[in-house]
Amino acid sequence: MKENKEIPVEQLAYEQALAELEQVVASLEADQLALEQMIALFERGRQLSRRCMELLQTAELRVQMLNEQEDQ
Repeated sequence: MKENKEIPVEQLAYEQALAELEQVVASLEADQLALEQMIALFERGRQLSRRCMELLQTAELRVQMLNEQEDQ
């Protein structure tokens, strides 16, 4: 099975992206990495954060649409 780091961010489900983002944050907070590794992790973390936000926005729109259909 592939590790999340090998999976393109666009293909991750919300739960996968959030779990990996939490790991990235923990690694950065541990402050035991070389500068280049920290920069790479920070970049991956930003991508994961954007992915989570996109998925949450999509879910919110779906819920709004369902509520509007129900109200009709």
